[in-house]
Amino acid sequence: MSDSRTDGQQDQLALHGGPSVRSAPLPWELPGAHWIGKEEQALVSQVLSAQSPFRFYGPDPQHMVDRLEQEWSAAFDNRPALAVSSGTAALSIALSALSVGPGDEVLVGGYMWISCVSAIIRCGAIPRLVDVDDTFCMDPEDLARKINSRSRAILLVHMSGAPGHVQQIAEIARANGLPLIEDCAQAAGSSAMGTRAGCFGDIATFSFQLNKNMTSGDGGMVMCRDADLFRRVTALHDLGYARTAEGRLDTSDPDCQLWGVGARMSDLTGALALAQFRKLERITGHMRSSKWRIRQALSDIPGLGFRTVPDPEGDSGPFLITTYADAATCAAFTEALRAEGIRGPEGSLACLTMQDWGLHWYFNISSLTGKRSNSRDGFPWSHPANSFGAQIDYGRGALPRCDDLHDRAALLTIASCLTRADEDDIIAAFRKVAAHLL
Repeated sequence: MSDSRTDGQQDQLALHGGPSVRSAPLPWELPGAHWIGKEEQALVSQVLSAQSPFRFYGPDPQHMVDRLEQEWSAAFDNRPALAVSSGTAALSIALSALSVGPGDEVLVGGYMWISCVSAIIRCGAIPRLVDVDDTFCMDPEDLARKINSRSRAILLVHMSGAPGHVQQIAEIARANGLPLIEDCAQAAGSSAMGTRAGCFGDIATFSFQLNKNMTSGDGGMVMCRDADLFRRVTALHDLGYARTAEGRLDTSDPDCQLWGVGARMSDLTGALALAQFRKLERITGHMRSSKWRIRQALSDIPGLGFRTVPDPEGDSGPFLITTYADAATCAAFTEALRAEGIRGPEGSLACLTMQDWGLHWYFNISSLTGKRSNSRDGFPWSHPANSFGAQIDYGRGALPRCDDLHDRAALLTIASCLTRADEDDIIAAFRKVAAHLL
């Protein structure tokens, strides 16, 4: 049956009464979840059948977490790796392992996640915000300017699936004698110039929460360059002590008599994470292929900008970030895209402006801007060694480039199961909206 609408009606934006490019929602933006299948079921069932979900001992331990750590280490230049309960716990453990505390500053980019500044605050230190550049990751030049006598560590967050200028930042860290923590929560499986993200610094942290490239529901990983540092990490993730070969606490080592946080990974979680890790290259490969096919198909549109990715081959692919001339254009373009059907199921965050991206932006974290505390005495802001923190303002305006990109950038999540038809619809919708709005 022929369509009686005129070409003009066909080309009209859906916002203005024209037909939308697609009616079905895009898939959920949960990369690893789409790949959960019989492999995960088999390993989880193995743990349940053995009645041994605790990683260190039980009636019939299956050693899923041990196997995950071994395979992870082998894939990351044989650096020692420790599975933990979450990416948030991983950050706290990393900072504690470096003895970060009152009187110290930790440098962190203004586009990150609340867990980054939360870990700094909870260890008693003060965050020193660093601006971002067009990679949407830490700006090396602003980092170099802000290093001072109180700087204790650099927390480099590989945001939105791809590293920024990580090699330059690693060089700055080494030149200043500062340990570098790589937060790879959103970038598992990514790399830069042939080196995996997580292998540039002293400690790397990963998250396996549901939104991440691989998932076990919750969970994470800490990886170290140095074996002695790894011993501290291992003790801190547990109850502050090492473990014997039988899995019992060993209190005899004076170098591992600390205060742990009980962030062990269970063998049930380890089973799920192990199966997912074995699929990570396929998951990220699918997202990367979809993202760059879409991006290249849109690259000739005047007025449509893109995030700078220094090494496209190392991009893990979960996000397509676009930039516009101003905030009004960005908002109008994104609204029009969503009307064309470029949106996910109810509750999904598949297509949105960065202004709707909440706690990823420093000035939206009210506990930071208001210098909130978990304790009655206002710690760490009230600690005498942190008196310098009174002069630091975390409100909007502290990082001009961050503020600008927040206002005029948008984000499209790239599901790990997009079909060729899905990609074609995304391309068609962008081009249709651009023809009207750019």
